This record gives sequence, C-alpha cells and structure tokens, in this order.
Amino acid sequence: MTGLLSHPFRAVEPFPHPVAAVIRRRAIFECCKWDPQVEDVATIADAPIVLDPEDWRHLVVSAERLAAEVVAAEEELRHRPELHHTLGLPWTVRRLFRRSSGHAFSAAPRLIRFDFHHTDAGWRISEANTDVPGGLNEASGLPRLVAPYVPDAQSAGDVAGCYAGAALAALPAGAHVALMHATAYSDDRQVMTYMAGCLQQRGARVSLVSPAHLRWRGGRAALDTAWSADAVDAVLRFYPAEWMYNLPRACGWPAYFEPTSTPVSNPARALLTQTKRFPLTWDALRTALPSWQALLPETRDPREVQWQGSDEWVLKPALGRVGEDVLIAGVTPANDVRRIARDVRRHPSHWIAQRRFAATPMRVGERDVYPSIGVYTVNGRVAGAYGRIAGKPLIDARARDAAVLIGGVRLQPDLRSVRLEADLST
Repeated sequence: MTGLLSHPFRAVEPFPHPVAAVIRRRAIFECCKWDPQVEDVATIADAPIVLDPEDWRHLVVSAERLAAEVVAAEEELRHRPELHHTLGLPWTVRRLFRRSSGHAFSAAPRLIRFDFHHTDAGWRISEANTDVPGGLNEASGLPRLVAPYVPDAQSAGDVAGCYAGAALAALPAGAHVALMHATAYSDDRQVMTYMAGCLQQRGARVSLVSPAHLRWRGGRAALDTAWSADAVDAVLRFYPAEWMYNLPRACGWPAYFEPTSTPVSNPARALLTQTKRFPLTWDALRTALPSWQALLPETRDPREVQWQGSDEWVLKPALGRVGEDVLIAGVTPANDVRRIARDVRRHPSHWIAQRRFAATPMRVGERDVYPSIGVYTVNGRVAGAYGRIAGKPLIDARARDAAVLIGGVRLQPDLRSVRLEADLST
C-alpha cells in the first residue's frame, strides 16, 4: 500500500488536568472503567493515539486478512491432533480436541484482536488474542469521550456494539444471553458489565455468571443458581479456555470443547491459535498464511535459537496474557529475567522465542511513549481498535489505556470495512 507514513502517530499534547479528570470520571461511570488507577499509576492515558487515515486503512486490510487466515488454520488444526502437542496445550485439553475433531459446531460470532506495533520495518503484530480478547469497554467507550477534545479526529468504531449485534443476529427477540467470566476479577467484570449494557440496549435479557453458574445437558446450557434455572440462548465467554481444565467437573467445562446446541462465543477451539506456539505448526499446515508470515516476527522454539545473552530474541510464555512474563533484554527487570530464563530452560515447550523488533515511539508533550493498536475483527470484519501506551517498549499490565482516533478526515460509515490492495511487505 502506498502512502504509509514512516511515523504514523500524530504528536499530541497531554490533556489539561481538568479535561483528564472529566474523562476519567466519565470512563468510570459510563464505560465501567473500574480500575482507573493501579497502585500509584493511572491506567487511563492522558493523551489519545491519533493515526493517519492511510495507516488505518492498512491496518483494516491487514487485520481482516489475518482473521480469515487464522480461522481457516484453526479449522485445519482442529482436525490435525498430531500437531496439538507442538502447541504446548495441556494433555487434558488435547484429549478433548481429539474427541471433537470430527464434529460440526454451532455457528457463533467470532471476536479476535490483533495487536499491531509500528516498527522500523513498518507495521507488525506482536500477537493475536483469538480466545477472549479484552479491552472492549475501553475500546468502545474511551474514543467517544476523548474525540470531542481532539480536532479533526474520529473513533475507529464501536467494538462492543458490533459484537453485541453479531451475537444477537441469529437469536430470537428477547434472547437470554449468559456472559460467563471470572466473576472475582473486577477487570473481567467491568468488560462483561459493559457488554451487558450493549446487549440490553438491543433487547436481550442478560445474566452475568461464572462457570459454576452454568450447567450443560444434552448440549444445551441453563443457569444453575439460587435465583434461576432458566435456559440460555447463547453464551458469551470471557473465561480463558486454558483455565477451564482446572474447574470442577460439576461445571461441565468439557462442553465448551465439544459441539453444543447452545452457541458459545468465542468457541474454546480458539485455544488452538491463541497459543503463541501456533507458528511452530505452519510448515505442517496446508492452509496458506501469507499475512501472518509477513506481519508476525519470526517465531521459534527456544531450543532452536541462542537466546541467552542475546538482545535479538524476545521470550514469551505460550499461553501468557497482558504481557506477563515476557523477557526483553534491557527492558525486563533483572530479577524477572533470571526467573523467566530458569523456567524457559526447564520447560521450553511452554515458551516461544520471537524475533525482536524496534518499535516506533509516539511523542506526547516532551516525552516518548510506545503505543500498541489492538485491532478487533467481528466475524472477519474490522470493528474498532484498543489503544495502549507504555513508557518502555513492552505492553504489559502497567501500560495505560488510550483512545484510538483516526485523524485527518471525517470517516464515512463504511471506511472500517474498505477492501484495498495492501503491500504486506511494507
């Protein structure tokens, strides 16, 4: 694609304190942003990420191609149990995948997030969250609050609204939707509470539940609570698939890995591509993955490369999330480096080594920060973006949530779904 900028982020000034305070307060009450501060660190950025329109078009095309490829690869992997050991999945989960490999699953909306970074070699992805991508409340809510303070810029889309619409599209009016999540975690609860509001606005009945509140009988889900035993028409899952095998069998958690009459989004088979060891199966797959091969840095088994004492490789846990336990030389604290390196040597099949890239910083006032643009697709079409910024080139739990806005033009409603020819080698 021509016209891409070598520095795609608009330099911005921090919001004045009164403006930042208004955004923070509204985010808490309107966007269910219940963790606006962790220890002494604000979790809401004091500035937006403003992208050039051409770069946004490039991300749209790239994300939609990535989504199409990964869903096709996942379907093939479902029928290739001989590759599941390479993925670093628990034995119990591999057995369930093997049992269900020959069966068809109910159609359900698919939500995926691709985490893009601008680098000295152009746009790249660090990973994809194909299982339970978070950030829906921030991605949908923050741009709406921030855009009025940023001239000539607009939100990239309403992710939660698109997902809610897709979830209800094939269900009857007034459908009962269970939002299944780890209810003890406020950061999970806030996402599901925001989604509940989007579904209720569209006429759905919603139940916020943990895995223990659902029972499966004959492939159908129903509540099993002190207040209700009603059947549910669909389950939206915000509980990581790799956590499920630790649940009591009474929860019926194996049903999430099997064909069911009650649709589940996302399906637990997403774990086949959620694992960061997914690229280690590519040579054995028949599915073509040109976009993934162009955009994801080289990924290897740690035993295949000389990562110790090298700054060329980043180590990541195969099933890690929110940047936890990532080893980047010169970035990760020394104590964590020793702990992670020790675990990699002991359990290399639970890790990957990814070729390191040099991220492009964004200027906010007098300081540089490092942004990540999480682009969501719903059923293969881009629905919006989730921004995070950090003071170092590692997006982890301490990174701050930022509104992603598209600058320079007022977007037409269909710009997010434009199909353009993209030069993925840029």
